[in-house]
Amino acid sequence: MSPSTRTDLRNVAIVAHVDHGKTTLVDAMLLQAGAFSAHEAEGVAERAMDSGELEREKGITILAKNTAVHYAGPAAEGKPMTINIIDTPGHADFGGEVEPGLSMVDGIVLLVDAREGPLPQTRFVLRKALNADMPVILVVNKTDRADARISEVVDDTYELFMDLLDE
Repeated sequence: MSPSTRTDLRNVAIVAHVDHGKTTLVDAMLLQAGAFSAHEAEGVAERAMDSGELEREKGITILAKNTAVHYAGPAAEGKPMTINIIDTPGHADFGGEVEPGLSMVDGIVLLVDAREGPLPQTRFVLRKALNADMPVILVVNKTDRADARISEVVDDTYELFMDLLDE
């Protein structure tokens, strides 16, 4: 898909292997953007995107969901923008939910766990994004963990990029 021609709008998908922190990242973005009042933030901010009963029970995203945040920070250069975000499932059983979401975005945020590194679902979604010539922003998550392997994970992810580009 070609990038949005509107300068005030960006469409991104958060993609990763299961439990690498996609929904937590979206929750943090919503909180930072002021999407919740102080009262709401106390009880709603955790897993706000996982609205289904089964999703909350299992603690995983099953259906891709979208939300939007309004950004007016320094990088906006005085021109506020809306960022439409798709929170995608990370479990391979729900991969069919990821592909339609990728067809609607300008690029992806690839989230990789600082201990586990890129895993099979990482490879699957990254291949789809690269085949569609999408820009990719790499985010290494959970870097505060004692067992984090940040440099190795970045290297492993770079190698994955290169492998997929050579296919």
